[in-house]
Amino acid sequence: MTRLKPLPMIGWLQGRPMECWTQGNRSGVLLVCGGVGYEVHLTERHQQNLPAEQDLNLWIHQVQREDGSSLYGFPVRQERDLFRLLISVSGVGPQAGLALMQECKPQELVDAISSGDLRRLCKAQGIGKRTAERLAVELRASIAAFAGVDPAPSLAEGISSEQMPESGADVEATLSMLGYDDLEIRRAIRAIAEGAYGQPPAGEDQDAWLRGCLQWLSRESA
Repeated sequence: MTRLKPLPMIGWLQGRPMECWTQGNRSGVLLVCGGVGYEVHLTERHQQNLPAEQDLNLWIHQVQREDGSSLYGFPVRQERDLFRLLISVSGVGPQAGLALMQECKPQELVDAISSGDLRRLCKAQGIGKRTAERLAVELRASIAAFAGVDPAPSLAEGISSEQMPESGADVEATLSMLGYDDLEIRRAIRAIAEGAYGQPPAGEDQDAWLRGCLQWLSRESA
């Protein structure tokens, strides 16, 4: 029997979304990189925040089996590493790991595991009480390293709730997917909040916030 040669593992991709896809309870994007289209699994939340007609960066976890390979993408490395920690627990496969990250933002997930909040963990599709117990017991010590993985609190530091868009986390996630780091995002949001282009957008106007941040970031990198 001829053994298949292992494929090189993919850890990061940069490309342009060609189309989003949904298969049952699975969602993802076809990402075109160097003329090749990669099907990447995403949480529904990340899929909804994909930028239109712009390149994005995704940190990748690759699962390789005899019948093929699957890619799971995340806008920031810490989320990818948190996903890897989740699926290290027996009974938690990649789809269950994505379900957990869809149900909870990263810091909420860290808090739920640290505090043994089984009820919250069981809200994720495919996670029963026994699996939730294993997550809480097996990861209680190691999950502490991910405390603060959710950048939302620090990004909003110094900006009033009236100034921030109601969906500020979505603006931050989109900018992160476009390859901007936390510091750049924080500076852009603060600049727009402080009136870099006149009166700051209304709190609920997510598109205006995103346009303003991209304009400011483009000017800064020129």
